[in-house]
Amino acid sequence: MSQLINPIIPGFAPDPSLVLVGGTYFLVNSSFHMFPGLPIFASRDLVNWNQIGNAIHKQSQLSLGLSDTKLVPLSGQKTGETLLATGGLYAPTIRYYGGVFYIVCTNVVHRNRLGSDTTENFIISTGDIWANDWSDPVYFDFKGIDPSLFRDDDGKVYLHGSGGTGPGTTINLFEIDLVTGKKLSEEKTIWKGTGGIYPEGPHMYKKDNFYYLLISEGGTHEGHMITMARSTAIWGPYESCPANPILTARDTDEYIQYTGHCEAFQDVHGKWWGVCLGARKDSTGRAVMGRETFLTGGKWDEGGWLVLDRVKLDVQGKIPSSGSGANTAVPMVDYIYIRDARLDNYDYVSEKGSISILASSTDLDSPTDSPSFVGKRQRQVVGKSSVIVFLAGVDQSLRIQAGLACYKDEHRYVRIYIDTSGPAVVTELVNTAQDIHRTSRHDVRLADSVHLSLEYTEQEYRLLFHMGGSDCEKPGCVATVDTLSMTDLDFVGPTIGIFAVSDAKETSIKFGDLVIG
Repeated sequence: MSQLINPIIPGFAPDPSLVLVGGTYFLVNSSFHMFPGLPIFASRDLVNWNQIGNAIHKQSQLSLGLSDTKLVPLSGQKTGETLLATGGLYAPTIRYYGGVFYIVCTNVVHRNRLGSDTTENFIISTGDIWANDWSDPVYFDFKGIDPSLFRDDDGKVYLHGSGGTGPGTTINLFEIDLVTGKKLSEEKTIWKGTGGIYPEGPHMYKKDNFYYLLISEGGTHEGHMITMARSTAIWGPYESCPANPILTARDTDEYIQYTGHCEAFQDVHGKWWGVCLGARKDSTGRAVMGRETFLTGGKWDEGGWLVLDRVKLDVQGKIPSSGSGANTAVPMVDYIYIRDARLDNYDYVSEKGSISILASSTDLDSPTDSPSFVGKRQRQVVGKSSVIVFLAGVDQSLRIQAGLACYKDEHRYVRIYIDTSGPAVVTELVNTAQDIHRTSRHDVRLADSVHLSLEYTEQEYRLLFHMGGSDCEKPGCVATVDTLSMTDLDFVGPTIGIFAVSDAKETSIKFGDLVIG
């Protein structure tokens, strides 16, 4: 049996971690500079997933104010010469012990953009994952990223992660108190991987009297791979799997590239699977959706090593189902903002899809402040997003810019908006990593409203508008953008949303009929 189910979480959904509790699979992804952070998904069948919450859902939990994106020059890359390294929330791991869900994660803080990063590693927890009410972070001492948890048969809990900085990181381990975050043992390096750069993203499993380590190496792009090691003692020494790497798309022409950062698990019937990140990348190098979450089948014989199928759009073998399907997602749980948003700038009025935004002088190119922007992750390769911007009652002598944008970070966005100075409809493409900044202005006579649309395929974005809010008039296309202009070596994916910019204080812009496809 073969089903087209991949990716299971499309769009901006890297670094998945998964746990099975009571017949339901719970999955969490990295979220970097977007708030709320660490989206939580639930499924009963591994195919149909719904977002039920966000683990970082209160601004009092932590700050994302220093999660800007660094431009890191690289050499010898196939698809670019710059890595866009975003700060914020990296590589969470979700676990369930004694009736409590735990997530461990790293907040990467760019205190000095010219120096090394600071890492804030923490534990959050909840007794009711459906309530979307997670604790404040409990911080622990670990100089690294990608923490994960393992509870041994004697009840001791161990923290393992990617310790150190730079490409020569190592997999380190120590015992930890989940309540206080206190280290209960010395930290020890237990494996250095097989020689690939950036050994990271470790998960530990105990099976057949072995402790198994599953890690990523080779960086998170072309060289990404999953390797494995095992030991009869938790502190090692660890022997490398003779079949390493056990999962990779490097040096292949597979459509799904960058496969890595894998969580191995058994389904409700005992079959082994892997859930991992990957990117749909066409033959010209377009990977417009960024790193997404994929499912692949596996096999783990007694006393042997885990074997994983190469990641495909279809999954071979019977997909398990417990028959009841996933719960309905919480309304608006998928709305996201940039960094430390001022939430009182947004008013979700009673009409469907209607939002009033208090304009800010901060634009999308700010590396630290939060612009007046709200949106959702782009989940479809082919789709359309649209909105009506209402201008009736707005003082049009003020310079106001309000519209629709596809945003990745402060260096990269494509947008269409109304500019009341002129007045004009403006389209803009910005990608400083590729040294791109293109704008076009189309003079208009302002009406009470303007209808803006963003249509997208794997190859291009189309920016459209017409004056007046009625759909009776067909929008005209004023610009097209090749998706290669938004494809880079990066960590994040596209978010589509609405924004409002103005130097005038207390200027509120109403948006209606917002649809993000």
